[in-house]
Amino acid sequence: MKSTRLCLACGNAFLPLLHVPRQRYCSSKTCQRARRRDWQNSRLRNDSDYRDNQARAQAKWRAGHSSYWREYRAAHPAYCERNRSMQRLRNARRSFRPIAKMDAIRLPRPLGSGFYLLSHADDASVAKMNAWTVHIAVLSAPTAPPP
Repeated sequence: MKSTRLCLACGNAFLPLLHVPRQRYCSSKTCQRARRRDWQNSRLRNDSDYRDNQARAQAKWRAGHSSYWREYRAAHPAYCERNRSMQRLRNARRSFRPIAKMDAIRLPRPLGSGFYLLSHADDASVAKMNAWTVHIAVLSAPTAPPP
C-alpha cells in the first residue's frame, strides 16, 4: 500500500505516482510550476555552465527585443504609475543622503587623472542611468595650506 506525502509547495497530502518514487510535489499546475522554479533556482545556484547558458540566452533575447520595456510601459500606464509611487515611498524612507549609483563612493583623497562616468541627478536626487564618460586630467597636485 502506498503512503501519502505532503506536497512541498501547497502542503496538501497526495499519493505519489508509482513511476516517480521520489515525488515531492503534487500534480496541480501551480505546484508543478513551483517544482520547476525550485529546480531552476537550484540549478542556477549550483551549476556554473547552466548559469552561463541562461545568461547568454537572456542577453540574446534582450538584444533582439531591445524595445520590450519601453513598449510595455507605454501599454501599461498603471504599472508605470505604481512603480513611480513606490519609488517615491522608498525615497521618502531614506535618510537625507541622495540616491546614487551603486558604485558612487566618497573618496578619502582627491580624484586622480582618468576616465569617469558623470551623470546628472534631478530634483529628486535620483541618479539617472544615462551618463557621460569624461576624462579628468589633474594638472597639479593639491597643496597643503601654508602654516
